[in-house]
Amino acid sequence: MTEIEEMDPARLRYEFKKMLERLEAKQGSGTELISLYIPPDKQIYDVTAQLRDEFGQCSNIKSKQTKTNVQSAISSILSRLKYFKKPPENGMAIFCGSINTVGDRTDLQCEIVYPPEPLGLYMYRCSSNFELEPLKAMLEEKYVYGLLVIDRREAYWGFLRGNRIEPIGGSTSTVPGKQRKGGQSAARFQRLRLIAINEFYKKVGDHSSEIFMAEKDFFERFKGLLIGGPSPTKEEFAEGGYLHHEVQKRVLGLFDVAYTNESGLPELVDAAADVLKGMAVVKEKDLMNRFLKELVKDDGLAAYGEESVRANLETGSVDILLLSDRLRESRLKIRCGACGYSEERTIKSESGKTTRDIELGNCPKCSAPLQIEEESDIIDELTALADASGTKVEIISDEFEEGSVLYSAFGGIAAILRYRTGY
Repeated sequence: MTEIEEMDPARLRYEFKKMLERLEAKQGSGTELISLYIPPDKQIYDVTAQLRDEFGQCSNIKSKQTKTNVQSAISSILSRLKYFKKPPENGMAIFCGSINTVGDRTDLQCEIVYPPEPLGLYMYRCSSNFELEPLKAMLEEKYVYGLLVIDRREAYWGFLRGNRIEPIGGSTSTVPGKQRKGGQSAARFQRLRLIAINEFYKKVGDHSSEIFMAEKDFFERFKGLLIGGPSPTKEEFAEGGYLHHEVQKRVLGLFDVAYTNESGLPELVDAAADVLKGMAVVKEKDLMNRFLKELVKDDGLAAYGEESVRANLETGSVDILLLSDRLRESRLKIRCGACGYSEERTIKSESGKTTRDIELGNCPKCSAPLQIEEESDIIDELTALADASGTKVEIISDEFEEGSVLYSAFGGIAAILRYRTGY
């Protein structure tokens, strides 16, 4: 089993997402970048035959530079395909071409991607950027939950997709308040009010069925519906037969929530934690809430920020390392070739830039230019420190409020400690 295969799903998702971001940032001039998708059932010799044909077709390209660059990319791909008798189990995607670097310079780069799921298409495309949509689709959540919060005044719909709550929209009712106007008998007023409530429930039920059943691959992906609101409204609605029978049989539970607008959706997810147990969003919320509770204690077992967390990792005092999936930083080991001076720095990774573009400055001892000796992703580097002391690592999404706080307020790096330290 490879190191990649041993990664937990959250780490695999982070690595895959980061790789797509890196490829998306690469740009070429004209139609010089080749995206080649090879499904597992495609014969390699068929692919190489098409590539050789495409190589010959390049003679029709008017721009000499574009023709040279495309032919170089095709040759590079062909040389790599020689090592494959057949595609890997899930197929593969090859991205190759002359990438724009600094100024007018270009760099021929070729990358093979082994997707986490089987590729279902064969594609050869030349463009000024790489075609990544088939791989991005693999980041979409495979299962979704419907969310509905309702009282007699309003209702609001949404989806729970993995860690992300997706608001859809809301509706207000024309149900009159409990106080009747003068001139109406109490019985007539109550009758009109019940009619209005029934009409509102019917409207909400029809719209709910329409929204949830329109979800792509509804019967495979839609795992259930959570309904929130005050009593007895949610019970009246759920038991009144207002939903399509395919949606009705997927109702997972009714939950008390105070808000029935967009703010009620995260409250509903929290209230349904037991039903959603095992889902990433519930697990990550629990971890973040545990960290925040420790943080406010006088002797709490919490640390945050790279410097503090790194020091605690080195002493083995970290129980759980919390890292935001928005972290895009590199850890550099820098050395002076003249006098041997060395230091380490953490720098933010900027889209479209490499560490070669970074101004490192001069050695503080001898003023000679500093050079990068080693570079690693900050998550890889901190995870290696964590592994050395048996620390559990959790990659936290920023698609929910607490996860967003980890990145915005704590720099994306925090820890729950085993014991208190001075760091």
